[in-house]
Amino acid sequence: MRFLFVGDSMTIGRAGDFTWRYRMWQHLEAVLPGAYEIVGPRTALYEAEADAAVSDAYADPAFPAGARRHLAGWGEGWLHMAPLIGGTVAATGADVLLVSLGLIDLGWYTNSEQTTVNVRAFLSAARAANPRVRAVLLPVIPNVRAEAEASFAAECARFNELLAKTVADLDTAASPLLLGSVPESYDIHADTYDGTHPGPTGEHKLAAAFADALHQAWGVGGPYRARGPAGG
Repeated sequence: MRFLFVGDSMTIGRAGDFTWRYRMWQHLEAVLPGAYEIVGPRTALYEAEADAAVSDAYADPAFPAGARRHLAGWGEGWLHMAPLIGGTVAATGADVLLVSLGLIDLGWYTNSEQTTVNVRAFLSAARAANPRVRAVLLPVIPNVRAEAEASFAAECARFNELLAKTVADLDTAASPLLLGSVPESYDIHADTYDGTHPGPTGEHKLAAAFADALHQAWGVGGPYRARGPAGG
């Protein structure tokens, strides 16, 4: 089973982060040892000083190089990933997509309706590359801008409604789709370091959202249990 992590700044992480991808790797190692692979064309973290994804300074240097693979980018959203996903799925053989996108789109590039068009283009391209691809799609999670701006909060809520409808409309037996659940306990003041990007507790909660969706809906793996270095 080949997993591809797709996301924006919350998924790629910055230099010094563990990332929720790392937490998910630990989970997969525990529940699917030897039965999975993490794939993707990128491995780096975002480096603020360079304003580019050029860092390999993960918080745990023992994070294996192969497990660092992803398709995520700082400042990239559905708009940016839709043109890339088909080629990536074809090149990597990915058959399970774990996707966390939308905040960047709504904050900088497109409204909820336009973003939904890009979601559909993304899924169409992924399925063209692999007609049996599966995907878990996470709604836009709580963030500081939504807390501060009622209009942006409304746009996020509207997109999440449209995303749920899109998943329901496009789900098929051959290529199943799941809508992940925003963790009920997610607190931007405790689970992020700046109101948006996850810190260690937020990373665990995002990984759990994907892990539990996979287990509950498709019987993949098992329930999420936090693992990792003390304090991390």
